[in-house]
Amino acid sequence: MKMSRLKLAVFLVLLLVSKHAYAADSISENLDLVWILLAGVLVFLMQAGFALLETGMSRAKNAVNVMMKNYTDVCIATIVFWFIGYNIMFGDNPSGFFGLPTMGLADDSPMGLALLFFQIMFAATAATICSGAMAERTKYSAYLLGSALLIAITYPVFGSWVWNADGWLAKLGFIDFAGSTVVHSVGAWCALSGVIVLGPRLGRFSRKTGIANQISGHNLTMVGLGGFILWFGWFGFNAGSTLSASSDIAGIALNTHLAASAGALGATITFLLLRQPVLMTSVVNGSLAGLVSITAGCASMSGGWAMFTGLIGGVICVMSGKLLLRLKIDDVVGAIPVHGFAGAWGTLAAGMFLQGDMFNLQQIAVQLLGISMAFVWAFSTSYLIYIIIDKTMGLRSSSMHEQRGLDFTEHAEIAFPEFQVNVTYQQKS
Repeated sequence: MKMSRLKLAVFLVLLLVSKHAYAADSISENLDLVWILLAGVLVFLMQAGFALLETGMSRAKNAVNVMMKNYTDVCIATIVFWFIGYNIMFGDNPSGFFGLPTMGLADDSPMGLALLFFQIMFAATAATICSGAMAERTKYSAYLLGSALLIAITYPVFGSWVWNADGWLAKLGFIDFAGSTVVHSVGAWCALSGVIVLGPRLGRFSRKTGIANQISGHNLTMVGLGGFILWFGWFGFNAGSTLSASSDIAGIALNTHLAASAGALGATITFLLLRQPVLMTSVVNGSLAGLVSITAGCASMSGGWAMFTGLIGGVICVMSGKLLLRLKIDDVVGAIPVHGFAGAWGTLAAGMFLQGDMFNLQQIAVQLLGISMAFVWAFSTSYLIYIIIDKTMGLRSSSMHEQRGLDFTEHAEIAFPEFQVNVTYQQKS
């Protein structure tokens, strides 16, 4: 009798413990789910930051056009990535090079849907990088078609090499935690091909001397506000890539903030050493370059090295921007230096400053390989896409439309009707 009671007591204790364990696992899963969705919302907010920064750096006559491209970029990227890009990137990839473009979701569980939502925001970020670089002279419809093709082909294929467990770069041990290369450099190299196919804006470079003429944006306060919003959203971009509400979030968020601050400082120091005015737009871009730089290694660096990575990222941003001007490449907002050059540096730094395994030559070689392949793949495929668009429907707006402003010619709207007196509407009776 006593033995039966003892067995019953043990059974009840085990039952109670198992229920608590199940409840704890359920709470942990729900917390992870909430964190991924919250991080995705923060990354979505970055689209507002991009829109403000790019619009502010453009002239008033193109403000509506730039805002429209940023707004519709999100819509196009969402639908295309949901329809085909996500499965190419994260679905079956038996070769390690090209994922199978299957339709429909392989995982429609709550966690699977949360991951899709989060990754859609990354895809939208990659597409938006092209918008600012190609501003003020691109046909709206042609630009949207290019974005759709980049999200359907260029971005998910390279992403599958790195973030798919079967990807060939993933198997080599390539480090890119949150996308310095996968998102930012790929987007920037697509932007580079776009601006090369387009050519510079009218009047950007002197015909006689080749010297770059200054074309200032119409609202630099929007640039500063956009920079702050991007910085804020980046905490979701990097810390959210843990895909779990774990203790790692604290170190990642701190590294992100340190690198951004150091990036702004690096840009400032560069201008002071060059004895040139410290431009607010360049300091904002410097902080963004710091953010891009730390995105690859934010989960695997110490705070000091994260700060150093961001500092060098700010310097690289300024100097690479000057290099593009010498090459007569017209990037309206400095997207290629911020996302391309700084992204490549940050990916290399992730291998160099790997905590616990610093300056491992084998790891550095893998990082260099991944950086190189990102450029070759993204630039070549996007160049082909933009060339085909240019030869068929035309990529660049006409000179008359560019001079008048794409707000009026593309959208029949103007951003500041009280002040843009040279643009008038004529209604037919």
